[in-house]
Amino acid sequence: MSIQNLEPKVVWNNFYQLTQIPRPSKHEEKVIEYLYNWGKAHGFETIKDATGNIIIRVPATPGMENRKGVILQGHMDMVPQKTSDSAHVFLTDPINAYVDGEWVTADRTTLGADNGIGVALGLAALEDPSVKHGPLEVLVTYDEETGMTGANSLEPGVLKGDILLNLDSEEEGELCVGCAGGLDAAATFNYLKYKTPAGYKGLKVTVKGLQGGHSGMDISLYRANANKVVARMLLPVMEMFGVKVASFTGGSLRNAIPFEAEAQLVVPKENLDSVRKMLENSFAVIKEEFKDSDPGAVLFLEEEPVSAKFIQNSVMLRAVKAMLACPSGVIRMSRTMEGLTETSINMAIVRTEKGKISIHSLMRSAVDSAKEALAMRVRCIFELAGADMVVFKGGYSGWTPKLDTPVNKVCMEQYEKVYGKPMKIMATHGGLECAIMGAKYPNWEMVSIGPTIKYPHSPDERVNIAAVARTWEYLKAILENIPVK
Repeated sequence: MSIQNLEPKVVWNNFYQLTQIPRPSKHEEKVIEYLYNWGKAHGFETIKDATGNIIIRVPATPGMENRKGVILQGHMDMVPQKTSDSAHVFLTDPINAYVDGEWVTADRTTLGADNGIGVALGLAALEDPSVKHGPLEVLVTYDEETGMTGANSLEPGVLKGDILLNLDSEEEGELCVGCAGGLDAAATFNYLKYKTPAGYKGLKVTVKGLQGGHSGMDISLYRANANKVVARMLLPVMEMFGVKVASFTGGSLRNAIPFEAEAQLVVPKENLDSVRKMLENSFAVIKEEFKDSDPGAVLFLEEEPVSAKFIQNSVMLRAVKAMLACPSGVIRMSRTMEGLTETSINMAIVRTEKGKISIHSLMRSAVDSAKEALAMRVRCIFELAGADMVVFKGGYSGWTPKLDTPVNKVCMEQYEKVYGKPMKIMATHGGLECAIMGAKYPNWEMVSIGPTIKYPHSPDERVNIAAVARTWEYLKAILENIPVK
């Protein structure tokens, strides 16, 4: 069955159209054009700002002009992740989305339900004449996933609404009223390369099959980090058998837990068998350690032509030690909201190229001082390891929960009417644009809702079909019951 035939068709058709448009972060030109033309074709007031954010505005349904204005908000970009056996090209190919039982998923790639489903819900609310609402705007932001660029560049005063309904939550039945802040860290080691002498063999180490996932939503699942796994395997063979490293590549996105990593090694010929055995034994120990959270982990050891050059060993050794010393995972759980991660870090990307070893991490915390303390810890670890540069950027504060607002009351009341049970109020460890935009529009009441999406930022991403239908009915009920100004 085509996803266009799923109900409600007005939502799923909009989502299908988004799957046909390449839209990885920072490559959103085509989806910007599509959204702008969509708004104009429907006869709606449509604005494209200098960054690429799209605002589509419609007047109130007759008789509801006195209601508070609502902004439905989502982001246009998607995380481009795929399995190693996928030939998908995210810059040119549509997403092959299909129905898998109770879910919609994609063929060995991310689906883009994060946040395509949110955008589709917003567009459906604009075009479905049966939806009753006050003054309504849809804001679709540019480049949320790699830096919240659209939210950061949004100008104060452009939007007219009083209430922001963010549609980027991923658990049906939860009303999100707060989120963590974030900060990017990049440590760099400069290195020289040396010519590989005679008597060495080439060996490529590849770790695959880890589950990865969203570094905010899934960090508390304690999944293995492919970068940390490979570093842990490398240190003993470097110290005991004189192994050199020609390259190290792991992870691809700052906000995705790395599920694959590889290193090209230069191994003394006489130690090749011992090195292979030690690597296999190390991996077996790690696999056992993560047997519950990452049962699919696999190791490939492939002999290959030896690299002509290797990375300066003293530098590579310091970098590997720093990678092992630097935390990656949950730092502290919240003491005020059960089950919520307060502070975490994800060692997301490692690269060795152009004479630099670069190690990129994303820190998150609901407490600004805890985020700053973690940054200090990371800086000290890499500086003690002799990193040539440690840089922090992209920092933003969290969204502080406000529990007793009129829109919270509406959302809770309407949820109980639609679902027949109470709604849970929560905060997320993921980063939401509400934190940034709310600082520019301090008068806004803000909440975040959405259908159930599993494994965002990974090739296993999927969205629940029934949850989308229920969320659509719930969204319509909220819009119809927004309070008067």
